[in-house]
Amino acid sequence: MLSRGIKTFILTAILILPLVTRASSERRSSSNIPIDVPVYKLKFPALPSLADHHLFKLQLPREIPEILDFIRMTEFDDMPEEYDIWSDTKVNPYQVDLKDMADTVKIDLSGFSHPGSRHITSDFGFRKWRFHYGIDLKVDKGDTVSAAFDGVVRITKRARDYGYYVVLRHFNGLETLYAHLSRILVNPGDTVKSGATVGLGGSTGRSTGNHLHFETRYLGNPINPNNLVNFSDYTVHNNILQLTAKHFEYKKEIAKIRYWTIRRGDTLGRIAQRTGVSISKLCSLNGIKRTTILRIGRRLRYT
Repeated sequence: MLSRGIKTFILTAILILPLVTRASSERRSSSNIPIDVPVYKLKFPALPSLADHHLFKLQLPREIPEILDFIRMTEFDDMPEEYDIWSDTKVNPYQVDLKDMADTVKIDLSGFSHPGSRHITSDFGFRKWRFHYGIDLKVDKGDTVSAAFDGVVRITKRARDYGYYVVLRHFNGLETLYAHLSRILVNPGDTVKSGATVGLGGSTGRSTGNHLHFETRYLGNPINPNNLVNFSDYTVHNNILQLTAKHFEYKKEIAKIRYWTIRRGDTLGRIAQRTGVSISKLCSLNGIKRTTILRIGRRLRYT
């Protein structure tokens, strides 16, 4: 609650303030005293033209050279979207069949290094009753096994068939596999240079002697390494591989293969009669003799 004195003061101020303000205004308007306000003019130096300054002049040569390296890197380093899949357990996690591919893929092979500088002991293709998806190179136990191209280690593992093996994904789009190693010297995720040691030669897994099983793959589909490399002198046929459906025509032949699973009471004569294939051809396709004991559950190729 406001006291009576404060209320009186506030009321007086409200009544008097307009009168004081009006008198002050009239006094200013009636005054004839001139007021001189000084005016200062500032002079700035002229700025130089930006076009005349050396920092803004483009020093261009008379001819602009083509940027060939940039074009090459753009063309070769565009990875297919399937490589978004990264598996450290499956050799082929992509599930892409390239036997009917419509496009041509250019792959840069210029940085190739030989994985093992010995002769071929077993080639790519059909081998008895199964298909051999790589080549075998002669190595001794402990021999150095090298990365074929720059890349990243995707798999280091031991399997029943491959033994100790390594899979590398390369920056040119290929993947390579090195199997039957006696020792692995890299880890998944390691970046390796072409020619770097990834393991040591051996005979682990399904192997009858020391050798290196070497595969080249694109999106999980094996490519005959002989289509890339001349293994007589370990040089690439061309720095650029034009990859087309022709490189995967062998898969159409594999699709034609049929197998007969041996059951109780089966003989070569009975299987030949049921499949329409002669006994001699059955023996040839499967690397067996007429006297070979047929074990129940074994598969015999008949086409």
